Amino acid sequence: MSQHNISGSEAFDRTPKVYIRKVRTGGMRRRRNRTVVAFLAGAGMAVLAGAVGAVAVFGPSLAAG
Repeated sequence: MSQHNISGSEAFDRTPKVYIRKVRTGGMRRRRNRTVVAFLAGAGMAVLAGAVGAVAVFGPSLAAG
């Protein structure tokens, strides 16, 4: 079993040992915006596909009427 001889105030110092110099802000905001844009693009494509499908199904009966 080892013994540790910790003396002085380094064991009870409240200052952080790792200093963060620069953190880029807005990472979560950019990720959330990208998710919202992707969702809206997917929803728009679904609406467009539904409209094309409706025209394909009901189009011939409307033109013959």
